[in-house]
Parts: sequence; structure tokens; C-alpha cells
Amino acid sequence: MTKEDAGSPPAAEGEKKPLIEYPSVYTFKVMGAKDAGFAEHVRELFKRLMGTDISPDSISEQPSSKGKYVSLSVSVYLLSEEHRRSIYDALHKDERVVYYL
Repeated sequence: MTKEDAGSPPAAEGEKKPLIEYPSVYTFKVMGAKDAGFAEHVRELFKRLMGTDISPDSISEQPSSKGKYVSLSVSVYLLSEEHRRSIYDALHKDERVVYYL
């Protein structure tokens, strides 16, 4: 045991450090058909889920190689794992979202 470890209790076996430390900026990837309004639809979805407007510079857009789909990267400030999971749940239920990461 080192001096730094002397004041802290030993970690329980099997206990893992969380992969994401909260609060944190987290980036969601949301893909859908490239049609008029998909980006705005995703912006409104995140506005509702976050309880605040999403800054235009928090969203970047990348069209697919054939132009049929668009991928949006949406960076938001999350306070907890539960909030992150609730956003993924909403993305899963949204009919216009084809794929998400």
C-alpha cells in the first residue's frame, strides 16, 4: 500500500470505476433519412429532452456517401447516467431515427 492509498478504503472486488464521469459533455450520433427537417427534428427532440435549446455549434452534420442519409453529432452536457440512458431510450422510440450511437 502506498501513502496515497493509506487514507482510502480498498476497492471492493468486482467494483469497477464508471466509464463516464458525470457531469460530462457527451456526443450522440443520430442517423436518419436526409430529408427536409430531419436536423431540425433532432434539434427539437434534444431541446425537449435537455429542457433547453441546443446551440447550433453543438450539432454537426455529415451526409452519407450516396446522399440518402445524414449523420448528426449532437454534443450535450449530461449530469447523470440515467439522463444519458433516457436520451437513448427516446432515440430508440423515434420513428425518424434510423440508427444511433
